[in-house]
Amino acid sequence: MPSSRLGYLLLALSIFASAQSPLKLIPIPREVHAVADRPLAQGVRIVCAAPCATEDKFAADDLSAALLARGIPVAEAGGFPIELTRLAEHPDAKFTDEMKAEGYIIHTSPTGLTVVGETAEGLFYGAQTVKQLVEGNGASSVLLRGANIRDWPAMKYRGLDDDLSRGPITTLEFEKHMIRTLAAYKINLYSPYFEHTQQYVSNPLMAPPGSVTAEEAIELVAYAKLYHITIIPEQEAFGHLHHNLNWEQYQPLAETPHGAVLAPGQAGSVALITQMFTELANLYPGPFLHIGADETVDLGLGQTKADVDSRGLAPVYLDFLQRIVTVLKPLNRRLLFWGDIAQDSPDLLKDLPQSFKDSTIAVAWVYNPEARGYDRFLTPFTKAGFETWVAPSVNNFRKVYPNNNLALANIQRFTADGQRLGSTGQLNTIWNDDGEGLFNQDWYGILFGAAAAWQKGESSIAAFQDSYAQVFHGDATGDLNEAQKEMMLAHSVLKDQAKEGDGTNSIFWLDPMSKDGLRIGAQVLPYAHDLRLHAERALTLIAQARAAAPAAPPVSTGPKVYDPADSYPTAPTTLRETAAIDALELGARRMDLIGLKFQLAEEIAEGYQRAYAMQNTTDKKERMSVSRELSDINGVNGRIQDYIDAYSLLRDLYEQAWYRSNRAYALRPLLEHYDYTVGVWEARSERLRSAQRQWSDTHTLPPAADLGIPPPAPAAK
Repeated sequence: MPSSRLGYLLLALSIFASAQSPLKLIPIPREVHAVADRPLAQGVRIVCAAPCATEDKFAADDLSAALLARGIPVAEAGGFPIELTRLAEHPDAKFTDEMKAEGYIIHTSPTGLTVVGETAEGLFYGAQTVKQLVEGNGASSVLLRGANIRDWPAMKYRGLDDDLSRGPITTLEFEKHMIRTLAAYKINLYSPYFEHTQQYVSNPLMAPPGSVTAEEAIELVAYAKLYHITIIPEQEAFGHLHHNLNWEQYQPLAETPHGAVLAPGQAGSVALITQMFTELANLYPGPFLHIGADETVDLGLGQTKADVDSRGLAPVYLDFLQRIVTVLKPLNRRLLFWGDIAQDSPDLLKDLPQSFKDSTIAVAWVYNPEARGYDRFLTPFTKAGFETWVAPSVNNFRKVYPNNNLALANIQRFTADGQRLGSTGQLNTIWNDDGEGLFNQDWYGILFGAAAAWQKGESSIAAFQDSYAQVFHGDATGDLNEAQKEMMLAHSVLKDQAKEGDGTNSIFWLDPMSKDGLRIGAQVLPYAHDLRLHAERALTLIAQARAAAPAAPPVSTGPKVYDPADSYPTAPTTLRETAAIDALELGARRMDLIGLKFQLAEEIAEGYQRAYAMQNTTDKKERMSVSRELSDINGVNGRIQDYIDAYSLLRDLYEQAWYRSNRAYALRPLLEHYDYTVGVWEARSERLRSAQRQWSDTHTLPPAADLGIPPPAPAAK
């Protein structure tokens, strides 16, 4: 492209805002102007302009592989040209200073598309946007959405913190897929969270078999570097160390016996931290390490009680934090720490030495929407002179499916407030508190986090929701967008109406005939109908999206330096990221069962009450009615069998979903939970079968309480 064209482009772009764009892009570029679309019937030709650096060649190959996997011909000659080039070749394309590090320009003309970047990162991110501008699959129906774009990020650091210690540990293969996907949405940091699941030579007892090895860490770091992603290992260095401190040899270091917090007064505590982080620094050579240091709830309850009683909790906490930073100084890394404890002592933060502030970054974390905004979580650090990052959440923890009502609002406002207050980074978070989390259910919140960190100011939730399914799944119908909204509505039904609902795993597992089940069921039952309709509407929309997707075109042959095959499935559907669609379906099925099980429990109670009331009848028709009531409870299509069938199916679907991303480690207890729950209903079936035999033999029935069947709920007034 001649330099004069780019100069004209800069002038033209200045009058267009991203809000005017009809294009579906995640993140939304800073400045975008739609121009004429271009059919790609002849495919594309990707050119890395000379001099083509190794990193630029990688960006070109990555783009080529993504398009090939969608059946779009990529040829050496012919096809619509897509050129990747550096700013040095186009001096008229003036980049502002804030654009230079990661910004890019895209220009589309009738004769080709050009991506210009000052750096390898900028050029790579421009190529990721080009992927989204290409709509369709195969050669015949593919369209390049024409656009002139000028884009750069609002935040320097855009990351994801991923819990690998509360159950699921992703496989290295899936982590590579995850790296590719995060990079496609311009995320540049990945932080695996470790309590005890990174293996250490110096402390070999801590990590269980099947956890992350040194070799895997080294391989992932090298792989992520290709995609301009830095790995920041987070090893808890103060609290959250229960699994480590359970070992007898570490008991002297525990604040309380078999607790979760290191005792600051023990010299061995600092020695242990030094050993772990020295190994981490060798495995993960990036500029950051994350020391955690959140939720130190045991501090002051054991070995340091006298010190805390004398000086106060905050001074003891901050003193130990300073000791950690001092002892790790030879590693020459910036140390991230969670801000939840220190934020409550703003005066002490101001008095900390400047060397400590220069060596650390305070990461403020809040995981729910805050009506008053998020300033109070950040200003204790900003006023004390700390660099800050913000950490919202995808709100997946303890949920049958992430509560995206809470997640999107939290991510949107927290990130915008952070930008306003000068935070340089966002670290979106995944937490698997009860071990049931599935990464493939979290992409909705992850991608919105990517958009919010890249885009300036408050990102539009509505624009994201309108673009998500087309961009991430290649769903032209929009049905998967609506399915996500239905899941949000299902969560709203529970959270707004049932005090203890909220679509949690604990409600999913709750026995509706237990004491707690009766109490919570009374809250949920009036809204079970609406809850189920939303979940079932989501399932219907998912099925419609799958049915509307044509069969995948054959993948063109040709040289592939990099293989993102599991990112872009080649058969049998053109929909992408199908594992995430399966995980969405699983979430909807589990949400539906929450409503169904309370309905069934009430029907069982009512049916047995009717049968019991008629047991002394001599009328033949009434006796037949008793048998029918009992069969409706415990027959081939009875209510109890409905429970058994539902939990059994979900067990199998959950196991399949687990292995789409995770190692075998930590799956067994979850499958046992399904098996136990099925066993509970099998046992009830046996008790009811005994009652059915009693009825057949004597025309009498045991009281409902003898069978563990509660009375029906009182009629609503």
